[in-house]
This record gives sequence, structure tokens and C-alpha cells, in this order.
Amino acid sequence: MKSTKGSKTGKEKDTVKEKTKTAEKTKTADKKTAKSTAKKSAPKATTEAATKREKNEGEKKSSPYYNRELSWLDFNMRVLEAGMRDGTPLMERLRFLAITGSNLDEFFMVRFAGVLDNLRENFFKPDASGLSADELFPLLAKKTKDFMARQYSFYNDKLLPMLQKENLTIKSPEELDGSQRSFAADYFKKVMFPVLTPLAVDRSRPFPFLANRSLNIAVCLAADKEEDERFAVVQVPSILPRFVEMPQKGGERIFVLAEDIIILGLSQLFVGQEIISAAPFRITRDSDLDIDEGTENLMVEIEEYIRRRKRGRPVRLELSAKCDAALRDFLTEILGIDELNVYELDGPLDLTFLFKFAAVKNGLSFEPIVPIDPPLDFWGTEDIFAAIRERDRLVHHPYESFGIVMNFIKTAAEDENVLAIKQTLYRVSGNSPIVAALIRAAELGKQVTVLVELKARFDEENNIVWAKKLEKAGCHVVYGLSGLKIHCKIAMVVRREEDGIRRYIHLGTGNYNDSTARIYTDMGLFTCREPVGIDAAGLFNMLTGYSNPPEFNRLVAAPRDMRRFFEETIKSEINNARAGLKAKIIVKINSLVDSDMIKLLYDASAAGVKINLIVRGICCLIPSLAEISENIKVVSIVGQLLEHSRIFYFENGGNPKVYLGSADWMPRNLDRRVELVFPVDEDSLKERVINILNILLADNVNAQTMQSDKSYLYANRRGKPPVNSHREFSRLVREGLKMKETLLQ
Repeated sequence: MKSTKGSKTGKEKDTVKEKTKTAEKTKTADKKTAKSTAKKSAPKATTEAATKREKNEGEKKSSPYYNRELSWLDFNMRVLEAGMRDGTPLMERLRFLAITGSNLDEFFMVRFAGVLDNLRENFFKPDASGLSADELFPLLAKKTKDFMARQYSFYNDKLLPMLQKENLTIKSPEELDGSQRSFAADYFKKVMFPVLTPLAVDRSRPFPFLANRSLNIAVCLAADKEEDERFAVVQVPSILPRFVEMPQKGGERIFVLAEDIIILGLSQLFVGQEIISAAPFRITRDSDLDIDEGTENLMVEIEEYIRRRKRGRPVRLELSAKCDAALRDFLTEILGIDELNVYELDGPLDLTFLFKFAAVKNGLSFEPIVPIDPPLDFWGTEDIFAAIRERDRLVHHPYESFGIVMNFIKTAAEDENVLAIKQTLYRVSGNSPIVAALIRAAELGKQVTVLVELKARFDEENNIVWAKKLEKAGCHVVYGLSGLKIHCKIAMVVRREEDGIRRYIHLGTGNYNDSTARIYTDMGLFTCREPVGIDAAGLFNMLTGYSNPPEFNRLVAAPRDMRRFFEETIKSEINNARAGLKAKIIVKINSLVDSDMIKLLYDASAAGVKINLIVRGICCLIPSLAEISENIKVVSIVGQLLEHSRIFYFENGGNPKVYLGSADWMPRNLDRRVELVFPVDEDSLKERVINILNILLADNVNAQTMQSDKSYLYANRRGKPPVNSHREFSRLVREGLKMKETLLQ
């Protein structure tokens, strides 16, 4: 809801440069408007501003739009509920809880921080739901505190007893016996003590800088002659394990958290001092700072941005519930934290440690989904280029191996007939085989062009490292466009063949990241159709040079054409419904925020178009409202895998159109990013995608349906057999593999 982020670019502009210029002007104007009314105030003014209209029940009841921040918190609750469900294996419960903690950290660093910025700048323009920052803030504060209370209730009341039944116990210092305390003391002395640094806070030593999301221990020491009470801070080193296993006792595995061991050994850090109290704490900082994209050197600006982000303003203080009043007052005052932004937690801070704890015992997890390799469409085919020449090829990850995408780039790198490779990279793994293949191609003399998006949030450092390595190897590296993020997923291989030059294209819905490809559901299309190749070449020329955006044959690109394309396609469904023709829309995306798209969907519903929306995360549309959205159903699927693919189906009067792509329906995707949507043309592949959509809509295990009151409910199967789409897709590709093997025998 940040004032600098909510502006739209003009839809009437015909070039990327014009669209970018409009976006930047609007962004600057909004910023100036906000700051012209800003008043310098003490940190606690946020509470006063936020509580002016606290009696307001929330978003306007007459508004058919749901606030995006509140909707996101609902999504995180669905993740937690997936972990709480009966039948979820124990270690998966830990992982789901850890995911909610990681998600919440990012929410505070970006979205919550944006609301606080608006409060500080007195920017109270309502969003589409009718909520202004001062109305939204108390709602968010209450909802996040209620959510975190539920996290810790689940941890304490459910997970710890379940772990104990498996002979896995996380003990507090008070629960340790003599031998365990002795082991902990020895571990502290030999491993921790050399690493720890006690930091006093007094007149000569100011409060130390504490890294974003770092875990620390606040210590209160008895008074001396000059000070009533003295305070110090000890950072829990992230380089050391977060939990330590004690010697086993009768088959029981016992673990103690690192911060508890440090508290036990504090007297060795403060020799001769009386320690009154100590408690863990953690701060979350504003990490959504502005980037000056007008700079001459974008990489230098991004590196400076990363440094500034690490020192952002604190937006949340997490405290152990055992923290006494003196420590609490000390921390809130010295950090300038408002009371509404203090979270007292009954358990260990930073639940992301459960990711690693979930690996201490084998089993007790979901049955792994093992990809078939190579995918069905490439099974038994050694020549990947011959396979693509024969017909378009579709892959569904992770049920089918992402290795085929890596092999496409690796093969191109080594193939003597390949002249050039061009590719976009948004998020890649820390040891990316694709980047290694691109470097290899450049070393072999091929023309390699890579568009690395340096502004990919929280992946900037990783992308800078890869960009420098690619440049060093001789690749042409482009860092993105001013005012636009390059979010599309496309790779083009230019190959010399007997009948001339041919372009081989891979188009995807997800990142070229071999790590996330194991747990994210995505789809990819391989093609060498000439119209698509011409489009791809035009796109890369536009992104790397000064070419005007081309008139595409088959691809649909944002920011110029995509919004108009979806608007016209939805309006066509409306006209078909009114004419008595078949009319249906099925959309699978991660987030639905854009108010113009929501308005069109409401119009389509009123016209009688049946609409099914599969929206994993934020959904600002409200279904099943009388005379507004009666024909709209919204489901969210949260399960073993993370739903990431974007799929668009339009009935088109009985001649269905199916598209895949990289874009969600959010203003940033439609107006401020380079995105691609591409058609699935071959009938067999189109039928396969439609079948995928039907299975997702039939899921009654992972899916929750959004109600008109904005709550989500799991399906009541009423004796129906369970349909778990993730397991079903895995089964289908394996059955398809068996069928192919049988046919070849």
C-alpha cells in the first residue's frame, strides 16, 4: 500500500519507453504528494494516527474488493492450516510452520513496512477496498498478533507432544538434568564462548547495529555506582547451529536451542557482574527501499541499495514472553518501536529453524514426488532439437524433470551448429547448472546474451554474482530496463541447419531455478515455430537495444499489450454469454489484485460467464456476492508442492483458447514488468492443459474454497474419494511412462 508503489501507467501508450516514463512520473508525483503533507514526528505517532478511526470495522462493507494485506495474511493462515490438518506427517507440519514464519518475515519487511511508511508520511489515500493506512494498520496489527499466537499454540500444544512421542524433545534449560547441563556448559565453553561478543550499552558505548532478522539476547545487569540498571546485548551467531543435541538418554533424543545455552553461560561473558534477567529478542527491518533507476550504473546502485536495506528502520520487535518489564522498556525505547509493533511470543523466536529440525529424523514426511526423467514428451528421444522440430513439446514440473530445460541449454552450449543463445534470468539457484552452461557456451565462442534482473527482490546479491561471472566469461549481460522488471521466462537458441537458420524457443511459467523446480509446480513449452521465433527475436532486440516493441504474432507481452489482451478476451466471453454461446473462464495464478481485472470478472459473472479462479495467494476479488460475483468460484491449493504455474482458459464459444505465462493479475505484472503469455496451439497439448485444470478444480484434499465472507473452507467430501492433485499428476505421468514402455516393447 506504499504510496510510491500503487500508481498505474497509462494503458494508451504504445511503447515500453513511453509506458516506463509515465510510470516514473506517476510514481514521483505520488511520492511528492505524500511527502508534501508529511510531518516529522516521534515513532509513537504511528499509534496515534492508526487509532484515530480504530472503531471502523475494517474494509468498507459495500466494497466488493478485499484488502491485499489482509488477504495475504489469510493465505499464510492457509499454509498454517495445511500443517495443522490431520494426516499431515509430523516433519511436514514443522516445515509448514517454518514456511509461515519465513513468509511473515517478508510480509513485515515489505508490505507492513509500506503501511508504516504511509502513516509516517500522512498518506491516507484509500485502496480499492476503501481502507486507508490509518484504518488498515490496527487491523493488520491485531491480525498478525492473533496469527502468531496461533503459530505458537500449534507449536507448544501440538507439535512438541507429537515430537516427544517420536522420542524427540526440545528442552528448556530448566528441564535439563545435571549431566545435560554439564554437557551444555562444556559446549558453551568450547564452541560458543570463542565466537560470542558481549556488547555493553552505556554513555560511551551506544546501542550496536543489529542485522535484520538476527537473533539476539538482551541482558539486564545490576546497578553500579553510576547507573541504576545496565544493559547489554549478545548476538546469537548464525554461523553456529541453532539447536544442539544432548547425549541420548534411554533412546530419547534431546535438543536445546542455542540461545538457551548462551543464557546458561552468560556469567562467563559478564564476569563479576550480577545478571538480573536475560531474554531473546529479534528485530525485523524495513527492506522495501527505493532504487534510483536513473543512475548511470545500475549494478552500483543495487549494491548500495542492499547495504541500505540491511540498515532499514525497525518495523517489528519480537520478544520472548519471559522478557521482564525492564528489558522490554529498554528495547522499545532504544529501538523506537511502537507498542503495537511489539510481539511477545511464548516459544522460540524465528521459527524458520524448524526447516533444519525437520531433517533430524528420516521418515515422517510426505512420500516424495520423484520426477520422471526425461519427460514424457521427450521420452526415448536423444536429439532434443529433432524432437522439437517434430512438434511442440510440453512439460509439467516437478512431475516431469526440470532436467530437460537444463539439458536444452547444455546441449546448445556444446552443439557446434548453435550460433547464439539468448535467455532471461530472474531467480536462479546458488550453483546454477544453467548459468554454468551459458558460461561454457560463451567460452566456446557462441554469442550469448543474458538478461539478468538485478532488481529481483531478495535475490539481488545472488544475481549480481552471476552477472559478474557471465560478463567475465564473455557473455553480453543486460541488467534490466529502467522502471521495468524483466520477469518473463524465455530462452532462445539460434541454430544453423541444412535448410537455414532455425530458432528453438523455451517458454516457461517459472524461473530457471533447478532448486525451486523440485517443489514448485510449473509448465514449459518447447517450440521452433517460425512465428514464435520471430516474436522471441523481436522481444530480445527490444530488451537489449533500441528497437520499438514488435507487433507480436503469437506472444502477448506486458507492459504494452497484456492488459489489453486480457480485457478484450474477457469482453469476448461476455459477448458470447449474452449471445447464448458457450462462455467460461478458468484462470490459475498466484495473486489476483488488479482492480480493473476484478471489475471485468464481476461484469463477466453478471453476464452469465462461469468463472473458476485458482488463486494460491492474495485474492482481492470476493466470490459468491449476490448480483456481483454469483458465477465466480475461487479456490486456493496449498499442499506438498507450491502452486506456481499461470494458466488461462477461455471457452471462446466452443473453440477453447489456452495460454500459459509468467504474469499474475497484479498492477505490477500488467503495467510495470516485462511479462509473457503464450498460446498452447497443438490440440493434444491443449487437451492436456485443460485436463490439468480440471484435476486442480477437482482437488478436495489441498484445496480451500473462498466464501462470500472472505473465509476459506476445505471441501466436505461426504464419502467422495480423495483427490490430491499433486499425487494425481505424479500418478498420471508415471502411467503415461508405463504406457510408452509397453508400446515400444
